[in-house]
Amino acid sequence: MPERKRIVLVANTTWNIFNFRLNVIQKLVDEGHEVYVLAPVDEYIAYKENFPGVVHIGLSHLDRDSTNPLKDLFLVGELYRKYKKIKPSLIIHYTHKPNIFGSIAAMFAKIKSINVITGLGYSFIHKGWINTAMKALYRMVSSKAVLTVFENQDDLKLFIEEGLVDEGRAVSIKGCGVDASYYLPQPNGIFHETTTFTFIGRLLKDKGVREFAEAAKVIKARYPKTHFVMLGDFDQENPSTIERDQLLDWLNNDVVEYRGFVRDVRPYVSKSDCIILPSYREGLPRIILEGMAMAKPIITCDTAGCRETVDSGINGFLVQPRNVAALVSGIEQFMDLSAEEQKEMGRKGRAMVEELFDSKIIAAELYEHIKKHL
Repeated sequence: MPERKRIVLVANTTWNIFNFRLNVIQKLVDEGHEVYVLAPVDEYIAYKENFPGVVHIGLSHLDRDSTNPLKDLFLVGELYRKYKKIKPSLIIHYTHKPNIFGSIAAMFAKIKSINVITGLGYSFIHKGWINTAMKALYRMVSSKAVLTVFENQDDLKLFIEEGLVDEGRAVSIKGCGVDASYYLPQPNGIFHETTTFTFIGRLLKDKGVREFAEAAKVIKARYPKTHFVMLGDFDQENPSTIERDQLLDWLNNDVVEYRGFVRDVRPYVSKSDCIILPSYREGLPRIILEGMAMAKPIITCDTAGCRETVDSGINGFLVQPRNVAALVSGIEQFMDLSAEEQKEMGRKGRAMVEELFDSKIIAAELYEHIKKHL
């Protein structure tokens, strides 16, 4: 057993901790370390029931959507005071604001930190002053962290090429992982003639939700026995969110079936024949991993993060992003497969999860990097 160390994890929401970081927390606890979590408190604080030994400290000044520099200055001060009080051996930052402003606070507190880039999001997909500012900030703080961890190879390459991070202080792992014992293969049930395609994610243009709906129009006209199901919520603070009237139009014209936001996607994945995520860019999309773990074929885009989950023609299809015709073609390729060929695609995806993407494998890989800096 290694020497017991105090380690802090910082994220922009407790939701983020609950959905994506419990495997890392479990690994740190199993290795005998003392774990603190810093994140704004929300309903997902219920995770503490399974981790009574973890100390959760709420953050008052972390507003993930604010562009107010005064708020960010207050955040640096808040993090600095908490770091000095906790006195950890290492801090692990997740998401942009903790990465940037947490690195500054950790530098002033003289505590080592690791930044984890969980995806680049709107600010990197779209050009503009936010894009320029984010790159400038990362260029400034990257040297403050002992390591920057990326969740896909494309993001790592981009940061190195643009001089945002030192190649010798950056690594890539395969996302945050998925619990393969929780997301299990489930048959669709009785034989059915209808093919169901499902989109699960925030209702953002950058997630390809418009392409999903437009492709649905084309496919349903050609193949009447198809259903297109959409799950997810609006993200009003994100400039990429779709208009509510747009969703209403799709519903009124029977383009998609909308199920809203659901906590447990497994019943919907199990009733799907194929999971579709036409996203423009991801860290490494969790919903795709969940679909693969449940032995569902995948159609997604040949873009950062997404392309690392699909071996095109083996466990699904990769299509060109922002291209309805390409998505339609990918769906038709899937429709042309026999039922057994579709099932085999799903089995291949499940095998990939067990070999590469299981949450325990990812946590163990990240911990090997963490150990070097304890």
